[in-house]
Amino acid sequence: MAVNRLVKQFDLKPEDLDHQLQASLGDVSQEKMGELYNQSVQEFEMDKILKGKIVNVLNNDVIVDVGYKSEGVIPIDQFEKPEGVKEGDEIEVLLEAVEDEEGLIALSKRKADKIRAWERIITTHKEGDVVKGKVTRKIKGGLLIDIGVPVFLPASQIGIRRPGDIQEYVNQEMECKIIKIDESRMNIVVSRRKLLEEQRENQKRTLLDEIEIGQVRKGIVKNITEFGAFVDLGGIDGLLHITDMSWGRINHPSEVVQIDQDIEVKVLKVDKEKERISLGLKQKSESPWANIETKYPVGSKVKGKVVNVLSYGAFIQLEEGVEGLVHISEMSWTKRINHPNQMVNVGDDIEVVVLEIKKDKQEISLGMKQVDVNPWSLVEQKYPAGTIVSGKVRNLTNYGAFVEIEDGIDGLLHVADMSWTRKVVHPNEMLKKGDDVKAVVLQVDQERKRIALGLKQLQEDPWDRAIPDKYQVGFVVTGAVTKITNFGVFVRLEDDLEGLLHISELSNRKVGSPEEVVKVGDTVHVKVIKVDPENRKIGLSLKEVREEDLIAREEAQRVAHGGSDPEGEG
Repeated sequence: MAVNRLVKQFDLKPEDLDHQLQASLGDVSQEKMGELYNQSVQEFEMDKILKGKIVNVLNNDVIVDVGYKSEGVIPIDQFEKPEGVKEGDEIEVLLEAVEDEEGLIALSKRKADKIRAWERIITTHKEGDVVKGKVTRKIKGGLLIDIGVPVFLPASQIGIRRPGDIQEYVNQEMECKIIKIDESRMNIVVSRRKLLEEQRENQKRTLLDEIEIGQVRKGIVKNITEFGAFVDLGGIDGLLHITDMSWGRINHPSEVVQIDQDIEVKVLKVDKEKERISLGLKQKSESPWANIETKYPVGSKVKGKVVNVLSYGAFIQLEEGVEGLVHISEMSWTKRINHPNQMVNVGDDIEVVVLEIKKDKQEISLGMKQVDVNPWSLVEQKYPAGTIVSGKVRNLTNYGAFVEIEDGIDGLLHVADMSWTRKVVHPNEMLKKGDDVKAVVLQVDQERKRIALGLKQLQEDPWDRAIPDKYQVGFVVTGAVTKITNFGVFVRLEDDLEGLLHISELSNRKVGSPEEVVKVGDTVHVKVIKVDPENRKIGLSLKEVREEDLIAREEAQRVAHGGSDPEGEG
């Protein structure tokens, strides 16, 4: 028994202790007693678990006797159930220090419990065993789980996919696999991921044995990308492609599914060797294309909504999952359309005609212009050849002018049909854009959607009678040089009428260049030597003009003017 216990038990004074001991021990010598005492003390080693008895509970302290010369004090909060602690209970404690400053020994029940728990764990478990415990708290790099002793679960080992905020796992029960035991450091590392992967591998083998094309299976959406969603079927993720989510138009998979959503999908393809599974959501219901020819027969008028506009046309939704294309060429009978948005915009409700159905390709060709009568089918009736029409010059080209004679109906006024006598090189010599003009319909090509117009045809062709009568061969006429070429000179005889004075008709001598004889702007007297109404040409000669020809011309002019001076006012 410890010395202090003897003092208390027998109400002795310290100085009486030797006397009492000697009396109690009989003939045992003081030297022998010292040896026994020393042997007793040597049994108490630091960091050793001892058995002790509770001798008193004072407020928040528990006094424990372990058979040493002094007792130890343990805080009551080291007991799992403080309210149940009572005098006389036997407990295990860890001896931390033999004596402190107050002469007491330092004991720890908590450390003793921890050591015993550790001993139980390593005795009953090994690496690879599955353990279950409660997550107690989040620490740097992972979580602590209580399985009887705290074990470490790294964040990377919590799940198959790295989680976001691991704080959400605190206070949850969790099964893990022991992957490392360090006895020297009393440290255990566990992995939930490894356990899940093994479970998943077992599920995968079972799934691959059972899965077949056409089955409907339950799954959980685990990931969403631009092109689709990955669905966990229990061991394997299958791909639900965006094109297999809905019969209708969708822009992104998130419009149909969400992360962690429970869904039912249909198995479309299975590659057991590569462990790839294709899934479908829309295939659970019948395709709207199944009886498409019955619902939308060719030639029928239907209503739809514009859902997309591209450079080559517009897509029209006729119903969920059924869209048709109105090509830009099928938007108007008459308007020249550069882009479909000149006619329609996304969201517009329009009426169209079904032109063609390709069921195997799930394509429908639609037309907007076919809703109305083709105005070109009436053009030949409304504007037969010879009809005089009025219109506005809409555009000029190198070869003529396009005149709009009604909304969307243009006629071409070719440069060759602008003047009987004038050689028109470009239509801007006669017209400009925006001019209001009258013209004669020359020809209607209904099939090619063309109307030929004439401006000169509004008047009689002067080459039929007027010009041949006025410019007979042998007549001497006066004109101005307008243009000089290497082959001759053009002479203006009157507005829009010119004759050609060939270089060979300039002089009786050999002329190397017309500029040796005339220049632009000169007034010349020339003789008509050729009139060709068919080719609308007049040939002139300067060298054949004689003095008597000029005199005769002047005399004829006086006669024509009643005897007055042709150059005068009378």
